[in-house]
Amino acid sequence: MKPSVKRVLIASVAGCVVVGGVLVVLPDGGGKAAPPALGPAGRAMAAAGAGVPASLPDLAVLIGEREAHLRAHPADDHSWAVLGAAYVERGRRTADTAYYPKAEQALRTSLKARPAGNVEALTGLAALANARHDFRGARKWGESAVKEAPKRWTTYPVLIDAYSGLGKAKAVGKALETLQELRSGSPVMVRAGQVYRDRGWREDAAATLTDAAALAEGPAEKALCLHRVGELAWERGEPAEALRYYEAALAADPDHHPALAGKGRALAALGRTPEAMNAYRSALTRQPAPEYALALGELYESLRLTPAARAQYEVLRTRVKQEGVNGVNDERILGLFEADHGDPDEAVRRLRAEFKRHASPEVADALGWALHRSGDSELALKYATKATDKGPRSAPFAYHRGEIERELGKYGAARRHITEALRINPHFSPLLTPAAQSALESLGDPPEGGPEQMYAPAPRQAAPAASSAPSTTGQKRREPPAQEPSVRDSPASPAPARSPRTGP
Repeated sequence: MKPSVKRVLIASVAGCVVVGGVLVVLPDGGGKAAPPALGPAGRAMAAAGAGVPASLPDLAVLIGEREAHLRAHPADDHSWAVLGAAYVERGRRTADTAYYPKAEQALRTSLKARPAGNVEALTGLAALANARHDFRGARKWGESAVKEAPKRWTTYPVLIDAYSGLGKAKAVGKALETLQELRSGSPVMVRAGQVYRDRGWREDAAATLTDAAALAEGPAEKALCLHRVGELAWERGEPAEALRYYEAALAADPDHHPALAGKGRALAALGRTPEAMNAYRSALTRQPAPEYALALGELYESLRLTPAARAQYEVLRTRVKQEGVNGVNDERILGLFEADHGDPDEAVRRLRAEFKRHASPEVADALGWALHRSGDSELALKYATKATDKGPRSAPFAYHRGEIERELGKYGAARRHITEALRINPHFSPLLTPAAQSALESLGDPPEGGPEQMYAPAPRQAAPAASSAPSTTGQKRREPPAQEPSVRDSPASPAPARSPRTGP
């Protein structure tokens, strides 16, 4: 037997499972469970031992095997932790949030059976909290797990997700450094690539994720990496390149539903609308995530298919309500929906509370946009600036900030940020891209001459010999600004125009 295979089998005997997008090795916690044979359940555990995702069919078999074992051995804390973590991952990857209450019960049963040193259950609870978008809870459980076992690498990915959701950039960097010291390989490179993307380091993110995809071996692992590379291509405004990666991800693993939704988005940008709608419908059928319903609804609305758009918006509302019953926090996506298609005041109420819980750049952007839509653009600019300054290089973020600035009469800044949005990704939204183009047309061209001419002092003239007016020859010269000035005081400036609502 090859040494590498032998190591994988040893890891599988130790017991492990996929958790919240990362693979958590679960060493034996003293339970009496025998390791599964290297069938589907064994493959799922061996994949986790090697640090890669398990396939959904293998994960389903692992769940069935652990459930059967626990009916005979209900005191096995280790198997409860394995089962709970498997429930989390299956719920996350299928969007079936009914698995989350079952996961919580299993993980808390494990923790109750072995309160001290139960890192497996603590890490599983952190992953569950991340899946529910409860990043405060994820940080609490993740930090507890690190305190128990600071050298266990599998805790750091879930902790990175928690810190990211809280907008704790320094903590994310520190956790990533520790992870990279403890572990290497494709799973760590995927996590690093995502962190680089969030920092706006697009070239580093693309290089790291491309290398991770090249090193990936299993179908689920390869699909995950290829999808991440496709997302970067999409965010750069390259839909054809993104489509290529999404299709490669689906060829590797047809169960990777996020790639199917990404394919729909890329096809829409390429003008292949019927194919785009089919891809979105298929993604919604297989993984009915609220964000997919919103994306398809906005595509319908851009095509003036108003009844179809409203039907998708109802799907979103229903789905958010169902997920809320299972403990999932969808306030950000619901707030963005309400801001553009529903009640902006309700969006502000929801997003204010969400920002108090999770002050990430994504929530700051959503709150800023909702405040603008509800009529408070002065306060909105504060949050939009936080999103663009602290978050990734994002076309929607730049557009939102530009529209807020346009409303406030800051035309130079508005022109700059709306132009930036279209430069980053000229296809970023089927509804907002045309609005951005229209806004630029209304703003017109910058004043001729540039800052030097606008702010240069008037030619110095000799004062009359007998004049009571004070001399201006000794006044300090005004320096031109470091960036494009606002043209608010220019006679050629257009009147401020409020961004149009996109809802029906």
